[in-house]
Amino acid sequence: MENLIFGIRPVIEAIEAGRQIEKIYFKKGADGQLLAELRDLCFRHRLRIQEVPVEKLNRLVRGNHQGVVAQMSAIDYVEVHDILERVPDDETPLIIVMDGVTDVRNFGAIARSAECAGAHGLIVPIKNAAPVNADALKTSAGALTRIPVARVGSIRNTIKALQNEGMQIIAATEKSNKLLYDADLTTPTVIVMGSEDTGISKEVLKLCDEQLAIPMIGSIGSLNVSAAAAVMLYEVVRQRIHD
Repeated sequence: MENLIFGIRPVIEAIEAGRQIEKIYFKKGADGQLLAELRDLCFRHRLRIQEVPVEKLNRLVRGNHQGVVAQMSAIDYVEVHDILERVPDDETPLIIVMDGVTDVRNFGAIARSAECAGAHGLIVPIKNAAPVNADALKTSAGALTRIPVARVGSIRNTIKALQNEGMQIIAATEKSNKLLYDADLTTPTVIVMGSEDTGISKEVLKLCDEQLAIPMIGSIGSLNVSAAAAVMLYEVVRQRIHD
C-alpha cells in the first residue's frame, strides 16, 4: 500500500502538521499512554481509524510500527465552502454527494464522469466512504486531481447547509415514480448517490427536495452506481446546454 507512515510519534507529528490522512490502523487491543494520546488526537481531528490484527500491520510495513500505521491521502481535501467559492460566476453550481459509496472503482468512475460533466465538486462522508487511493486515482483517469473533494462528518448537516445556500438536493433512487427527465436541473443542484447495496440512507432521503429515477426498460431493474451517476450528470448537462 502506498503513502504509509508508521510508529506512534511519526503519526502524531503528521496529524499535528496538518498532513492529510485517509485512515489510521491500530493494532487490536493495543494500549498505553502514547497510543491513548494518539486516539484522542484522531477523535479531535475526526480521522478514520480501524482496529486490525497485528498481522495486517506487519503486512503493510516492515519496520517497527508500534501498533499504528497511517495511510496518507492521495489528494488534498477541501472544505465544502471552498467548492462553492470556486464556482465561476457564469456557471450554475453542480455538486455530487456520495452517501456510502465504498467501492474505490465506483468512486473513481463517478469522479471521472463528474469532471467530464463539469461538476464543481464531490462530497463524501469521513466514515463509510471509499478511500482515495491509487486504484481510485487510476479509475478516475486523473479526475480526482482536478475536481475538488470535501470530506464531511455529517452528510445530513451538509445537505441542510447546501439548501441554505439555495441549492436543490436531488436524490437518485429507482424507488421514485418521478423520472429525472421531468425535473428542472438548470438551477443550482446537488445530486446524491447512494451506496452500492442499500442506496441512499432513509435519513438523507428525507432531506432531499426531489427523488428522481432513471427509467429501466430491461429486467435487471437498477444500474451500477457509477453508471447511474453518469446518466444523472449528463441529463443536467443536456438541460443546461439547451437552457
